[in-house]
Amino acid sequence: MTASAAAAKSDPGMLKLLVFDEEDLAVVSANLQDAIVRANDMAFLQREQRFALTAARFDWLAADQGRCERLQTGMHFERVSNVRTTGFRPGKPEEVLNLLSIVFEATEAPSGEVVLTFSGGAGVRLTVECLEAQMRDIGPRWPCGGKPDHPAENPANERV
Repeated sequence: MTASAAAAKSDPGMLKLLVFDEEDLAVVSANLQDAIVRANDMAFLQREQRFALTAARFDWLAADQGRCERLQTGMHFERVSNVRTTGFRPGKPEEVLNLLSIVFEATEAPSGEVVLTFSGGAGVRLTVECLEAQMRDIGPRWPCGGKPDHPAENPANERV
């Protein structure tokens, strides 16, 4: 597995994860489950072929130790040629989304689509040349009210 975590000097719980295959992406998806993402904190940088977002990540490892915390996290995908969204209006500052999962669907290996599924039927589908991404904690921690809890959904039946 190539996903690697690097501890920051100021906070050993800060993550830096690299993604080059589906196993790496599963690790990132688990760490970003229930992250809060504002629609205007996502951007497709077409010239750079990059899709980037920032999120308020719930720290599941801290929760296992009895602390409920969130921290600012950045994520970007490289070699992106197309972005499609459904269920929300990109760029709207009041639009807040809850990230459920990130998966890769191969089309013609190594090409494929990265699917970000949010609660309420919202989603983002990235067409990528290959799977290449990075997730990195970039900001301070803050306490939150408790563990995220939401009704079970079946995102597998929904297409973005």
